Amino acid sequence: MKVLAIETSCDETGVAILEGEKTPAGFSFTTLAQALNSQAPLHREYGGVYPTLAKREHEKNLPVLLEQVLGSLTPKYEVDAIAVTGGPGLEPALWTGISFAEKLAREWKKPVFSVNHMEGHFLSSLVRGGRLENVSFPVLGLLVSGGHSEFVLASDWFRYKIIGETLDDAAGEAFDKVARMMGLPYPGGPEISRLARSAREAGLPASRVPLPRPMLQSGNCDVSFSGLKTAALYALRDMGGIEKLADEERAAFAREFEDSVADVFAAKTRRALRETGAQIFALGGGVAANEHLRSALVRMIEQDFPEVSVRIPEPKMTGDNAEMIAVTALIRLLSGSWRLDRPHEKIRAAGSLSLEESL
Repeated sequence: MKVLAIETSCDETGVAILEGEKTPAGFSFTTLAQALNSQAPLHREYGGVYPTLAKREHEKNLPVLLEQVLGSLTPKYEVDAIAVTGGPGLEPALWTGISFAEKLAREWKKPVFSVNHMEGHFLSSLVRGGRLENVSFPVLGLLVSGGHSEFVLASDWFRYKIIGETLDDAAGEAFDKVARMMGLPYPGGPEISRLARSAREAGLPASRVPLPRPMLQSGNCDVSFSGLKTAALYALRDMGGIEKLADEERAAFAREFEDSVADVFAAKTRRALRETGAQIFALGGGVAANEHLRSALVRMIEQDFPEVSVRIPEPKMTGDNAEMIAVTALIRLLSGSWRLDRPHEKIRAAGSLSLEESL
């Protein structure tokens, strides 16, 4: 089965065609063609994603990327279905992709399906080498991105429960806002990580103003990063302002902030694994590309839960992309959760859409 997928939830425009099949142990996938365009340089001057600009760029990029994807296929393939992100995300951006997908479905006379963006992050994080196999439930997922920080427990295919989430700012949002305080360009997460890595490699001492590790004693799996963001603001003020810090102090501060976020997620993941008894842990979302967070979680699980299998996707699959949308649609279609003769009749753009909600 072949699916063409479209992703426009935020500031990445993605188009991909994947072929999938059911195997005795699960599913296998082959990417036949894909194209991805990031708008990050255009949004940099705003310090974040500007919705109207994102919508305009998606409108411009989608026809170009589709032509690029179709033109790269030799031999030509006919897809069985079209999949598009329905939410969560920026509604102006989502509607652009939905409208494009529905128009394409009418022209090609193909069924169109709406994919939950967070389910895309979750399921694609379980894929290894193009195969999603030997999955033992329950599965614990940690989805960390610019808009979301949540622990998801899957008791079976497509049965999700949110067991912990951010009470305010998501981790990616906190990274971007602290980066802005430090005078770093958008997107801020990679910039902070670059400085933090340089501090570790140089063996620099910790920041002279330590930052808190929020909600470690809260007794649940929820996280909160607004207080950490505020603490970072006051810490920079107490050190005389970012403009007065030497390069080494800036790097040490970036390391302290990154360490704080990683420490919180490691502690909360430990609690979540103990409470759920999950056999598989999967990390997904854009912030999952953070090398320090990945290594901190893997190290903790190897020490405390050696029986747990860790699934971490390739860095290219952690950010928003159309391949993860195609993977999700293929899994649902191949498993019989969706049927080609029963497409989604009316797709809605949902700015907020929990993984527990059904599309």
